[in-house]
Amino acid sequence: MVDCTQQPNPMTTITVSKEDYLKAIAEAEAEGTKVHAATLANWLSVTRPAVTFALKRLTKDGLVSVKNDGHVQLTHRGREIAERTIVRHHLIERMLSEIFGMSWYEVHDEAETLEHAVSAAFEKKLVDKLGKKDVCPHGNGLALRSPAERRKRGMCLLSEAEPGGHYQVASVYERDRKLLEFFDKEGIRPRSRIAFDERNYDGTISISVDKREVRLGISAAEKIWVVKSQ
Repeated sequence: MVDCTQQPNPMTTITVSKEDYLKAIAEAEAEGTKVHAATLANWLSVTRPAVTFALKRLTKDGLVSVKNDGHVQLTHRGREIAERTIVRHHLIERMLSEIFGMSWYEVHDEAETLEHAVSAAFEKKLVDKLGKKDVCPHGNGLALRSPAERRKRGMCLLSEAEPGGHYQVASVYERDRKLLEFFDKEGIRPRSRIAFDERNYDGTISISVDKREVRLGISAAEKIWVVKSQ
């Protein structure tokens, strides 16, 4: 693909699809991923031709640039839109959890749809009602942080934790509803305390949650950020 860095057209219409793509790019970057078309096809569960078409449109609108090696980056305007969408997603999750009492593992999917319908006026109402709390029901901060930034703050993935150590769940990956339901069933939630018992011969890990043993595969343990606790 050709590297294009056109200036954004002030008359550009920001659609739901554009917001989804821009937010996906920002979130993938925050997970330490170098974003390419294949990344977005997997992230958004769409076809490669659909991604190619969308990137051409976003490039023309001045919202992304695509380098010669296929690396996709947000422009300043594209990042502004992505961050605005993320803020609204965060607020919707908190509204559903704190006002309507929806379970923490349910709110992400609902917010994915509702985030696009939030006006600036309603966003302000939500901030006034909920306050400016920085953390969503999954423990993830409003500001997207890369794995390196999380580690600088004393976090590590549960898969990297030390046997014999005691930890508190800081945040969990929120884009897999079935995984979140599994975590909830096992008592693994933000702020829950975990004792890391041992690494098992079959590649799983054994942890204790509320004095009950739970075995996790590494793929699941890699979706949980923890901090050491006393």
